[in-house]
Amino acid sequence: MTRPYVLLSVATSIDGHIDDTSPSRLLLSNAEDFDRVDQVRAESDAILIGAGTMRADNPRLLVNSEERRAAREADGKPAYPLKVTITESGDLDPELKFWHHGGEKVAYTTDEAAPKLRERLTDLADVVATGPGLDLGALLDDLGRRGIRRLMVEGGGHVHTAFLSQDLVDEVHLVVAPLVVGEADAPRFLRAAGYPWASSRRMKLAEARPIGDVVFMRYLPKEESDA
Repeated sequence: MTRPYVLLSVATSIDGHIDDTSPSRLLLSNAEDFDRVDQVRAESDAILIGAGTMRADNPRLLVNSEERRAAREADGKPAYPLKVTITESGDLDPELKFWHHGGEKVAYTTDEAAPKLRERLTDLADVVATGPGLDLGALLDDLGRRGIRRLMVEGGGHVHTAFLSQDLVDEVHLVVAPLVVGEADAPRFLRAAGYPWASSRRMKLAEARPIGDVVFMRYLPKEESDA
């Protein structure tokens, strides 16, 4: 059994925020970059977001391009990647769009929250308990058993922090938008945590290019920079 290759995807402001504090979602990317993200989704076997992002943004989390969905099916894959979420509390509304669009879904939670979440979701998703707490290693092992080879992690900040602090990320796609949020309470890309490599190791920059008015950078966290 092989764990999936984990690709973490995020767009931030210049000051490192992934949203502001307004009720509506802050769009950091542009149309060209959203299309790039759609391509990355189409190339993934599964896409993961956290419960906080589900509640805040209520996304459908789909491959939007009909041509890309058709290409997946031509390759013998389902039209949509497996949709994955994690929740410690199990407090997820079954009316959220996530559950009612796309293909199969799986929700990972704790042993304590699993019965409540199964009762809430009924047949909307497969609910998997990972132990007394949310165990991301157990999550990756389970996805590997399901045949998932490439997992795209789209956030939010708590999820990004958990995956990176546990050294579970193989690749980071970071887009920086030309704006400043400047709000102390606005959510950030990463939170304070005990990162295993902290500031002692530089990630390897594999690619950097402008996409319209944003800059796309691809980092490999498990490979040290040559600099």
